[in-house]
Amino acid sequence: MTDRKDEEENRLSARAARYVKVGTNVGAVAARVAGQRLLGFDADDAKNAAALAAALGGLKGPIMKVAQLMATIPEALPAEYATELSQLQSQAPPMGPAFVRRRMMAEQGPQWASRFKSFETQPAASASLGQVHRAVAHDGRALAAKLQYPDMQSAVEADLTQLKVVFALHARMNPAVETAEIFTEVSARLREELDYELEARHTALYALIFKDEPRIRVPEVLAELSTKRLLTMTWLEGRRLLDYKPAPLQDRNTIAQAMFKAWWYPFSHYGVIHGDPHLGNYTIFEHPGGNGAGGTLGRPAGINLLDYGCIRTFPTPFVQGVIDLYNGLLHGKHDLVVHAYETWGFTGLSNELIDVLNIWARFIYGPLLDDREREIADGTTPGQYGRKEAFTVHKQLKDKGPVRVPREFVFMDRAAIGLGGVFLHLGARLNWHTMFNETIEGFVLDQVAARQRTAFAATGVPLPAV
Repeated sequence: MTDRKDEEENRLSARAARYVKVGTNVGAVAARVAGQRLLGFDADDAKNAAALAAALGGLKGPIMKVAQLMATIPEALPAEYATELSQLQSQAPPMGPAFVRRRMMAEQGPQWASRFKSFETQPAASASLGQVHRAVAHDGRALAAKLQYPDMQSAVEADLTQLKVVFALHARMNPAVETAEIFTEVSARLREELDYELEARHTALYALIFKDEPRIRVPEVLAELSTKRLLTMTWLEGRRLLDYKPAPLQDRNTIAQAMFKAWWYPFSHYGVIHGDPHLGNYTIFEHPGGNGAGGTLGRPAGINLLDYGCIRTFPTPFVQGVIDLYNGLLHGKHDLVVHAYETWGFTGLSNELIDVLNIWARFIYGPLLDDREREIADGTTPGQYGRKEAFTVHKQLKDKGPVRVPREFVFMDRAAIGLGGVFLHLGARLNWHTMFNETIEGFVLDQVAARQRTAFAATGVPLPAV
């Protein structure tokens, strides 16, 4: 017991020391930039970005998740900063077996091990907020137990403090985008990710939405083996998505079609999106008997949709705004486009600013507007997806003054970019226009609101504030 206690105290002490060091280093970068601006020097953004990335890299925790998110939002950070931060790793140091046993005792009591038929104390996967362990239920079902690292609430709050410093740096650089609403949104979502009880409700919501969709599987949560910091659910076997890069186009298209449905259907019918389209959050299940000899690929049947920590729910008028913007761009209806931006929460819209926003909108909606079979972005690699358009938007917004990005836009944009990157990895060729119009066919706002109220009430998910 003493060894376990010492291990935990050492871990927390090390984290505290790391935050002090990181805070000092981030402050040094901030002071350097402030001094350069005060004295009228042109700041060396590339060098300062590298220094900031080096400072934050010592955390290897929640802020890395935030930093990588920021890299997907045009001009949320200077290009040099976004490039450096996107390369950092989000994984925290894993908990050892003794520490895992201590954490499980804290969550499930002294007899925790007897509640499972078996439990592997070595993690099967780790991430920024916790790690996943394989287990087996007494009824024989394979389980995934997602166990949160200790004291993560303090870690998240400390990381958000550092993020404020990063945004303050950006504010001194004649930014094209104001970040106040971005910070509010990121803070809310990151704090939500700490609440595994909320994640369990979101998982149940997606299970309800896709109960009749055989191409999309959602894990089942075992409430009796879950707490606010432990989430136990059924283990869904599947192959990594990237394993299918060399597969025939038909198979890659099958996966892309399931992923498109998994993202756009919940949004257009229930006002909810899976806000973290990371490659690790999907696995592919195959048709029965699909595995060939020696582990060769079989025919994909659909996707396992994993990890419901970053779910964004929207008031239904926002959903209407997304549909209106699509129709406004498709049919050249300027008034409908303006109305859509206003519905989203953009203010001070001049014709010039609308033209700039449309550059980004036409990029995001581009494949949906183009009625033909095509890749999601012709001639673009996943790592460069959206970079050219973001650069163009940056140059023009600099001349128009900073635009205040509504908070609802943040994860909508982040998810769309991430999803597009997955489609690029797959090299899928589909008529995205037809797929989108089939998804929104018969869209009626009152019906979306009714479905949302019913489904959210059934699963305990709170309705989004209007």
